[in-house]
Amino acid sequence: MMNKEIEIYTDGSSLGNPGPGGWGTVVVVEGKIVDELGGHNKDTTNNRMELQAVIEALKHIHKHHKENIVKIHADSSYVLNGITSWIFGWEKNGWRTANKKPVMNQELWRELISLVREFKGKIIWEKVKGHSGHVYNDKADEIATEYAAKKR
Repeated sequence: MMNKEIEIYTDGSSLGNPGPGGWGTVVVVEGKIVDELGGHNKDTTNNRMELQAVIEALKHIHKHHKENIVKIHADSSYVLNGITSWIFGWEKNGWRTANKKPVMNQELWRELISLVREFKGKIIWEKVKGHSGHVYNDKADEIATEYAAKKR
């Protein structure tokens, strides 16, 4: 699968915030779903599950499709703003926010930026509107919600 664009759709869910949570990922190549991934956490937040979905997708892609361009579609502004903008300031400021408070979910952000850097700029980030009838995003949401509710 060399030099193909891999599309990843991610979503996180938590039933309560915090509460039981799940993450879901759909991997699409040439318009076809090739992998569906998901997981559960018994006590978490929605933001943590949104981050976990992207992390797990990149780990999977790193193992199986590392040489490809990866386009990540996420409905989480937290994830997209964090990875494309905020993280650079956090790193520069010793993992502190502009208000000098420790960055929340720092261990997940550190893991994510490490994975992103392994791809050497071959990741494209794209916002997708959640719950809008987009088939792959809706599937990622379904996976995350089912894992949160322990139905998968």
